[in-house]
Amino acid sequence: MSGNVSRRANGDWEYRFDIDPDPLTGKRRRATKSGFSTKREASRAMNSAIVAYQQGRHVKTNRQSVEDFVNQWHAAVKSALRPSTWVNYRNYLDAYVIPVIGQTALQDLTALRLNLLYAHLLEKGRVKTGGGLAPKTVQNVHRMLHRALRDAVKWDLLPRNYAEDAEPPRAPRPRPQVWTPEQLGIFVHQVRDDRFHALWLLVVTTGLRRGELAGLTRNDIDLRTRRVHPSVPRVVVAGHAVESEAKTRSGIRSLALDPDTCAALDDYLVVWEEEGILLGQHRRLLFVWPNGNPLHPDTITALFHKHCEAAGLPRIRLHDVRHSYATAALKAGISPKVISERLGHATAAFTLQTYTHVIPGMDELAADTVAKLILGGSVRKTDPDGSILGSIEPDEPAQKNEEPADPERFRRSAGSSTCSGGRI
Repeated sequence: MSGNVSRRANGDWEYRFDIDPDPLTGKRRRATKSGFSTKREASRAMNSAIVAYQQGRHVKTNRQSVEDFVNQWHAAVKSALRPSTWVNYRNYLDAYVIPVIGQTALQDLTALRLNLLYAHLLEKGRVKTGGGLAPKTVQNVHRMLHRALRDAVKWDLLPRNYAEDAEPPRAPRPRPQVWTPEQLGIFVHQVRDDRFHALWLLVVTTGLRRGELAGLTRNDIDLRTRRVHPSVPRVVVAGHAVESEAKTRSGIRSLALDPDTCAALDDYLVVWEEEGILLGQHRRLLFVWPNGNPLHPDTITALFHKHCEAAGLPRIRLHDVRHSYATAALKAGISPKVISERLGHATAAFTLQTYTHVIPGMDELAADTVAKLILGGSVRKTDPDGSILGSIEPDEPAQKNEEPADPERFRRSAGSSTCSGGRI
């Protein structure tokens, strides 16, 4: 990498050195900086700049504000984000970032300043009430800024991502509120005569997300093979239902259906097709009103709460039915890997982490089952306070004619053994 130092007409010194050519035009590009009082000072600065560039830390000197940068960044990444995420980022920027640090120069942004931002949001970040934001919301702001500053580094606007050194607040994962299998059964009984009975069965027996339900098409259902293939979810963006991408790559999956859910779908499709013919409609979405209008995701939630109240069930979120399905499946002994694939989770580890509240009961069952398998003898049972209740007898009783142990013979044989050099 070549460079040179020269004296300017005003008497100060400057350096120039070649950098990578323009990626679009291929034209030569040079980094330059002036204002040095001596040739030696300029040479040292140039050598440091060359090393920094070679290490990928070359930064264009500018005084662009955080507000100008994040607005440009938000527009630039639109095609790379899910619509709902892109809108959420806009809301975070307008409500929590720009009003507080928008006028800060981007190159003056540090980990310390980010930590002060997070502390401010926790204390009085709410726009309307002036109260503090939830730690989870502040974490979301941090993740957005981490991504934005990572892109600033890639675009040579910052030497490094200072969000990596910031410390957002910890937000403990809330334990999901779930229904028992009996309560799920009560809900199914409540919706047996509902127009969308098949939709509610899909919620209970597959754990599909709300957006996946709203986005199902006729082609996503295969009654012959008894499978459903959720592909294009419909999510709410600024109040409107729009088609989106799957939340994860694992979200595009094929799920087996039970006979009852298949039967409900078959009955619904008969009505669905008759209504389409009667109105002269070519319907694509599966769950629609009689006039053909699609079921809005928010309407699915509203109908769910209405049925919960009518059934006298504890009020939970619609998404918690998905948690209820997963919890019931784990307690039934279904493999976490299978459950992970049915739910569309990225990994089975994430599934187990999400449903750690189920692990204790599974752990006790595993302890008793494996111990009985390995030990083969009686495994003592304990009540919840740890006192011994009795024992689980082995599958085969001990031989009654077995001779009792001879303590004296045992002592003689033990005394004849030697232990030397790790050998017995």
